Amino acid sequence: MAELNGKTLFITGGSRGIGLAIAIRAAKDGANVAIAAKTAAPHPKLEGTIHTAVDAINAAGGKGLAIQMDIRNEDEVKAAIDKTAATFGGIDCLVNNASAIFLMPTTSLEMKRFDLMHEVNARGTYMVSKYAIPHLKAAANPHILMLSPPLDMSEQWFAPHLGYSMAKFGMSMVTLGLAGELKSDGIAVNALWPRTTIATAAISNNFGEDAMKSCRTPEIMADAAQLIFTKPAAELTGQFLIDDSFLAANGVANFDKYRVDQSRDLIPDFFVPDGDTPPESLKAKI
Repeated sequence: MAELNGKTLFITGGSRGIGLAIAIRAAKDGANVAIAAKTAAPHPKLEGTIHTAVDAINAAGGKGLAIQMDIRNEDEVKAAIDKTAATFGGIDCLVNNASAIFLMPTTSLEMKRFDLMHEVNARGTYMVSKYAIPHLKAAANPHILMLSPPLDMSEQWFAPHLGYSMAKFGMSMVTLGLAGELKSDGIAVNALWPRTTIATAAISNNFGEDAMKSCRTPEIMADAAQLIFTKPAAELTGQFLIDDSFLAANGVANFDKYRVDQSRDLIPDFFVPDGDTPPESLKAKI
């Protein structure tokens, strides 16, 4: 029996990209997955909605639930979590995936964009976790997973885009704090971050279509997340995990299947600490 069969995941911002890949991977195990995101109608520049995500979840073998939710709205967050628990009989895993990104220096970043990033990334992660905790306490092997980076306080990660870095590291601070706060409740709290850029709309929008060829696919993050959720909560908590290193430590030896283009060098992602050695070269394969 698949280890996530019958488990329920609540994923924020999962209508596309990494969040959707995690949802589909869990669905292949027979999981229930609630997709809580804003996009209910097709977006002119971004593919995917909460409804197309649920279609993909159902097609993969899981049971999907589409919930339109603004992560900045407290009432909507509470209602979304309660609806998920009522529909599926509880919540086993929370994935804090929703994130806003504007890569601008301080003098160029409008305060409304600064506020949006902090409301979605740091505050949103805190609030969704807050209201999910009572349900997670009742689960057999509960996990909270943040898609956020290791807490590496290096100037290089802050100076080029201070506003974004503050908001993104805010998610990691929630990871650190909740891991300690919830340890006695048996709830695992971890963060997962990609070593390389991942082929998502964020890369395409910020760096162009050609940059997508130097990425790995979202499936590497999905496989790592699935592995995290199947670990005993008491044995894996408070960790800031890098996708390929975590997979390699658990028996994965070849990462070629995750490359978009074997002929391109992979681009290292932001926030990966200096000296963190990859299990496999990021250079082109052919």
